Amino acid sequence: MKIIITGATGMVGEGVLQECIANPMVTNILLVNRKPSGYSGPKVEELLHSDFNDISQIAEKLRGYDACCFCAGVSSVGLSEEQYAKFTYTLTLNFASSLASINPQMTFCYVSGGGTDSTEEGRTMWARVKGMTENDLMKLPFKAVYNFRPAFMKPTKGAKNVKGFYKIINSLYPFLRLFSKSFFLTLEEVGKAMIWVTKSGYGKNILETRDILLLGSRK
Repeated sequence: MKIIITGATGMVGEGVLQECIANPMVTNILLVNRKPSGYSGPKVEELLHSDFNDISQIAEKLRGYDACCFCAGVSSVGLSEEQYAKFTYTLTLNFASSLASINPQMTFCYVSGGGTDSTEEGRTMWARVKGMTENDLMKLPFKAVYNFRPAFMKPTKGAKNVKGFYKIINSLYPFLRLFSKSFFLTLEEVGKAMIWVTKSGYGKNILETRDILLLGSRK
């Protein structure tokens, strides 16, 4: 299995990368990042590219992959809807549209978020934009598109890209997990679920936390 990962310099992308490195079914990993991730290894290759809106210059290097785990993203904090849509909707759709023309038999896994608004009409700005992104990704001619909606996630051991808030979550995680298994996931479970849908598919295009937990626990 050959997988492209974006956003490996962030916490979610790094967690998915760690799981792909550990999984023997994944033989080749291509990281597409704007800056170096610091990861290397026998099955890891990194491609630095500054403009995700235009990947035409690197198209040939993206051919022949089975999946893309699109983990790149920004927080909506401090951004207007127009700004957030530029970095979330427009960038993601430009990248994915080009990738679909290169690898139409690819599975595309998009990291969305719990509470995303599929109607695109709710009051919460980020949820509307994420909903629009999910909806339009599912129109692209990939083999399959899966929108992952995790809530809080526990970083994988040894992760480099863990922000202060998640360090607190990490320390409290054993207690939080007891409180709600369907709300508090591990990035190991998210990564395993992405590998699983690439290998075997799934009956839903939108994966809520319960779906991710189910797939992340499969052998």
